[in-house]
Amino acid sequence: MKIAVAGTGYVGLSLATLLSQKNEVVALDIIPEKVEKINKRISPIRDKEIEDFFAKKKLDLNATLDYKEAFQGAKYVIISTPTNYDDELNYFDTSTVEDIIEKVKSLRMDTTIIIKSTIPVGYTESVRKKYGMENIIFSPEFLREGKALYDNLFPSRIIIGEKSERAITFANLLKDCALKEDIPVLYMGSTEAEAVKLFANTYLALRVSYFNELDTYSEIKGLNTKEIIEGICLDPRIGNQYNNPSFGYGGYCLPKDTKQLLANFNNVPQNLIRAIVRSNKTRKSHIANMVMQRNPEVVGIYRLTMKTASDNFRASAIQGIIEKLKEEDVEIVIYEPTLKQVKFNGCKVIESFEEFSSMSDVILANRLDDRLFSVKDKVYTRDLYSRD
Repeated sequence: MKIAVAGTGYVGLSLATLLSQKNEVVALDIIPEKVEKINKRISPIRDKEIEDFFAKKKLDLNATLDYKEAFQGAKYVIISTPTNYDDELNYFDTSTVEDIIEKVKSLRMDTTIIIKSTIPVGYTESVRKKYGMENIIFSPEFLREGKALYDNLFPSRIIIGEKSERAITFANLLKDCALKEDIPVLYMGSTEAEAVKLFANTYLALRVSYFNELDTYSEIKGLNTKEIIEGICLDPRIGNQYNNPSFGYGGYCLPKDTKQLLANFNNVPQNLIRAIVRSNKTRKSHIANMVMQRNPEVVGIYRLTMKTASDNFRASAIQGIIEKLKEEDVEIVIYEPTLKQVKFNGCKVIESFEEFSSMSDVILANRLDDRLFSVKDKVYTRDLYSRD
């Protein structure tokens, strides 16, 4: 079966890699360098399993810049293009999704469109009506950055936003290429599937915010955060996961999904969802305040990436902290090996770690690694477990 995948970020590339084990997959992107890398079996993103599959597996996978080449003859067209929440306009920018829908419609194809991009609740029904197309299904993804293919090989669940034969066929495609057995599969309405995605990510943001606020309380009161967390998390109803304090939640999904869910709550009574969004801002302000109490002249930012083994810093929490520190008129320097430029957001990027650490009075590190041990007296972190 031919399957097209539009967009080769974490979601798209992991799905393309997964499905190309047993199907003909053509991946579409607008960046020539990414297309070239994929065709040379060089992963354009950092993901151990994708890199391993590219090196060792025989995959029927090709990438292209030509949407006609990608889509024509495809039984399914998977949309995994980026969507961003616009804070000023208070809505999800879904223009990339609609661009793909319009391209598919222009080809007059007998195909099924599977939306994997994050979208607002009610969006699938709205585009079905807008374009007069009934062949659009939403299927949420639940992937971790840097572990996207792993989470497709061992999925927690598969959710398809339609109850139909074509929905069952697509679910079976995912199951057949996975390594996990007995994968829970749920079929539901598209709007319910959209709600699952936003509510699941908002719960994860809630959990991050909860342990961050616990840590803020402990820091101000002079208490041992780790002892408190360990005592709480031995309760099996709470569990010992997603409990490592950080500078705030960030990345591809949580910031935009919480804001979109809050917007979807318009005219619906709520207090908690708004508090989750506000809590992340409060945490960043607290971190900046604690740094300024050390009276630094130069603040070093150790990595813009916020997760271990990641090369992505999209919407990372540290960027919000940088903005708050810039208001205090301190000099900010950045050490980020994945960044090949001399300035980032008006701040100097230092290539040498030794130069970076020597000139920094305080070094902010969301996650610790061995390199920081030599300058631990300068490091400000809330990391307890050296993990995400």
